[in-house]
Amino acid sequence: MPLLAALTGPALALLLLGALTSPLTLVVGRRRRLLRFSAYFLLYLLTDLTGVVAACWIWLRCLPLPAATRDARLQTLSYALLARMLGFLRSSAGPVFGLRTTVHPAIPPRGEQPPVPLLVFARHAGPGDSFLLVHALLCEAGLRPQVVLKQFLQWDPSLDILINRVPHCFVPPGGGGAETAREIGALATNLAPGEVVVLFPEGGNFTPQRRRRAIAWLRRTGQFRRAARAQRAQHVLPPRMPGSLALLDGAATAQADVVFVAHTGLDRMDSPTSIWHGVPLREPLRAGWWRVPAPDVPAGSGAREEWLTDQWSQVDAWISEEWDRTGRRSD
Repeated sequence: MPLLAALTGPALALLLLGALTSPLTLVVGRRRRLLRFSAYFLLYLLTDLTGVVAACWIWLRCLPLPAATRDARLQTLSYALLARMLGFLRSSAGPVFGLRTTVHPAIPPRGEQPPVPLLVFARHAGPGDSFLLVHALLCEAGLRPQVVLKQFLQWDPSLDILINRVPHCFVPPGGGGAETAREIGALATNLAPGEVVVLFPEGGNFTPQRRRRAIAWLRRTGQFRRAARAQRAQHVLPPRMPGSLALLDGAATAQADVVFVAHTGLDRMDSPTSIWHGVPLREPLRAGWWRVPAPDVPAGSGAREEWLTDQWSQVDAWISEEWDRTGRRSD
């Protein structure tokens, strides 16, 4: 919290500098990137600080309630606060960064969701894609997401408070091993309709370097068949199986359908330099998804591993089709 508050001053100074140099950048044909980044950085910091204050106020409101209802009420209000924060940041990213999104098929609006719980396996590529996915599930579909996310995000004070009030799993550096896999599986055990567990099976943002390292690791560990399939996939990392299979095992009793999400548009923004030069965005973020009913998910670890690899190959194929359709080329 002190660090967050201390960063607000420099963010404001950067915003003022960006505003003062904006006319010059227009003359030389620049895209006012300093102004854009500093404005959004300040907005994010202020949103985070406001979120912490609001989270504390929610806790105080719930404190007098009976213990039997306090946690449920606190969770409901925390989801509502998280939705407002994500909604504000998402709407601000449009004019600041030129963010546009197209989703096909369209996300069913709240109230039209099938009465079964869901597992969402999503591609991870580009800055902010996880926040956009949670925003879509929470604000557009009206679902309650339970997210598997990196422990590093606990450095964000409002996220640390709000996520810890709802079912979640923070993954430590290195993946966490069997214990983390058990925690991921436990998330899905008691899923109810209207609830969804979100997992990014790749374990991190896609980059060509990470793809090469993942393939090399598969070969070193004797997983030659998986390495060969990962070699053929150009746009995704091979899914990490322990957490993914644990989630499918945990959801078996809940009869959860599985949704796969593919997207492209932020792929090339995989370093500070590429993020800087990629703003404002020149193309929309395009996303597609498909749903597998619970009865169609195979039983047994071996069959599920093969099935998940097939689905991930479909994610890669979807991205290739989008690149071909829009005239983009793979490196």
